[in-house]
Amino acid sequence: MHIQDSHWSSASAVAPGGLGTAGSSARGDGTRTTPLRVDAQRNLEHVLRAAREVFGELGYGAPMEDVARRARVGVGTVYRRFPSKDVLVRRIAEEETSRLTDQARTALGQEDEPWSALSRFLRTSVASGAGRLLPPQVLRVGVVEEEPDAVVDEARVPQQRSRPEAEMRSAQGDGSAGDDAGAAALLEVVGQLVERARAAGELRADVNVSDVLLVIATAAPSLPDAAHQAAASARLLDILLEGLRSRPA
Repeated sequence: MHIQDSHWSSASAVAPGGLGTAGSSARGDGTRTTPLRVDAQRNLEHVLRAAREVFGELGYGAPMEDVARRARVGVGTVYRRFPSKDVLVRRIAEEETSRLTDQARTALGQEDEPWSALSRFLRTSVASGAGRLLPPQVLRVGVVEEEPDAVVDEARVPQQRSRPEAEMRSAQGDGSAGDDAGAAALLEVVGQLVERARAAGELRADVNVSDVLLVIATAAPSLPDAAHQAAASARLLDILLEGLRSRPA
């Protein structure tokens, strides 16, 4: 699993309208023009599919050449549709964020039991692989700074903690891609799943939204055999779910 902030900061300056749609072409300034020809539409679909696969396997630091190679098109074709890598990265991340949000809403609306709703969301999301392509701002983990005179263990590893939901949401106003409405919607609906499970006493009190999203992002190992990958993902998710669940004192 690779989630990287590289190629992200400048992407935040690109308005969502500048990403175009699957059925129209767009200039570099984001203005939609004429509908795509059939071959251009096919190339766009190949590029988007290849980008999801490459970024899902290698992280957002993977070069555009890898995307073009996977899509079996020239790199110039990729750049004609996406004038910079930042634009392609944001397009993919927005689509995957939207997919996760829809999955969370479905679980929230169709499962009355809080733990079942949260568990369903996690299992569906891991199976879809969408968590591998989450934008970095929803996965940020705060680092607790060491006190100058504090006694630390021999490994001197900084203690980490996930940010609480309120802090995560307030961080969206920092001028980065975190102010994206799609990320805010995802945090909001997953927050509802978390709060319901916590209120029912089925979720550990110290678990928050970022913890749940980290589970999604890390529970999909990449293995060459599809059956082994599915089995490993399911087993890992079972273990992680047990770690999230509260236990009687």
